[in-house]
Amino acid sequence: MPDLPNPPLDDIDRQLLDLLAMNARTSTAALGRALGLSRSTVQDRIARLERQGVIAGYTLRYGTPAPRRTVSALVMLSVNAKLADRVVHTLRKMPEVTRLHTISGIYDMCATVSADSHDALDAVLDGIGRIAGVEKTMSSIILSTKLER
Repeated sequence: MPDLPNPPLDDIDRQLLDLLAMNARTSTAALGRALGLSRSTVQDRIARLERQGVIAGYTLRYGTPAPRRTVSALVMLSVNAKLADRVVHTLRKMPEVTRLHTISGIYDMCATVSADSHDALDAVLDGIGRIAGVEKTMSSIILSTKLER
């Protein structure tokens, strides 16, 4: 039987996802102890959640201070709707753009941008402003991160 596109999650799935969000490197044995399940049951649930696309992957989060990019900003973008695909395509090519969201409200997109210095960040922001289809930007430098999951 094929997996459903939007699979229902039970309470154990949600608890497992919460534990993995806190530390994706937690062993299946430790997850099993926390959930009252066997290691193999936890492995089976993780495999099912991956197959269903609920878990899309695992990533690395840098500690403080981050070993590479040290200055980050949130960049709000107003975009010409006819050129939105081109704007997204161009932003995807920029390694300094680490996240890009479409949003509701006065702005159309929000990007997280990171650079090695304020000067480098300024150059990236200038480059974003020059992209065909970007009509207006507003940037806020991130001072500290209070919560990241």
